Amino acid sequence: MAEITAALVKDLREQTGAGMMDCKSALTETKGDVEAAIDWLRKKGLSKAAKKADRVAAEGLIGISTAPGKGAVVEVNAETDFVARNDHFQGLVKLIADAALSNGGDAEAVKAAKVGDKTVQEAIASAIATIGENMSLRRAASLSVGKGVVGTYMHNSISEGLGKIGVLVAVESNGDAKELAALGRLVAMHIAATGPLALDSSSLPADVIEREKAVLADKAKASGKPDNVIEKIVESGLKSYFREVCLLDQPYVHDDKKSVAQAMKEAEGKVGAPIKITGFLRYKLGEGIEKQDNDFAAEVAAAAGKS
Repeated sequence: MAEITAALVKDLREQTGAGMMDCKSALTETKGDVEAAIDWLRKKGLSKAAKKADRVAAEGLIGISTAPGKGAVVEVNAETDFVARNDHFQGLVKLIADAALSNGGDAEAVKAAKVGDKTVQEAIASAIATIGENMSLRRAASLSVGKGVVGTYMHNSISEGLGKIGVLVAVESNGDAKELAALGRLVAMHIAATGPLALDSSSLPADVIEREKAVLADKAKASGKPDNVIEKIVESGLKSYFREVCLLDQPYVHDDKKSVAQAMKEAEGKVGAPIKITGFLRYKLGEGIEKQDNDFAAEVAAAAGKS
């Protein structure tokens, strides 16, 4: 058995583009035989996958999986929108969403979770090798309730539980389950449309509130207002801001004459018990990812100039 040195691992990594730990595992499994290690990585889909790892993967699908009293949402990215129509990829996202439902919302735990005879991460690597695009589980999260429902909504749905904007909302209540499910879907639709930042003002990060206060104060100062007036302007401005970004304070999209909180209070009569929204999750595909803006015509021209 050849000694597995750092130089040997580095050499294998340069030949295959696979990760350092994957290369070390491959050499260990093959007793230091580099050629056999290359084949081992190819069979695992890790060599081909690693070579694609520098490509920006901002397309893909949001996936949702639910069970009574709980739900999970995941974002699985790929390089092109075309892949979202691929049956293999759709099956992969459903598999990952189910794994998130069973294993909680931590993305690393989901990647390590077993699905059949392989882990989720290995299933992703296999799909990369089969489909030929870089893919990744970007994030995962879950919600649950003791009593009540986890309402769901998928916007731009292409299949059951798959789409471009996925929402979960925890609605706690001892009321009628059927009515709660319908209400949960309506609230989830509201969240998809409005994109609230937090459940209420107390849930907003302190730095977000301070930043908004500073903006309001600076605007008021620029207009020459005295300090006592500035204080009132900031207070009023914050209330308006909370109505924009806090779910319970937002005008309800299904009846904008009332807030979401007021709509939930009104719905208690129909449900037959008090209602409390305790949390929500809203995943929009690709949000926060800087996509490469490639000029295809320029690329072709550049390639022609080099040929």
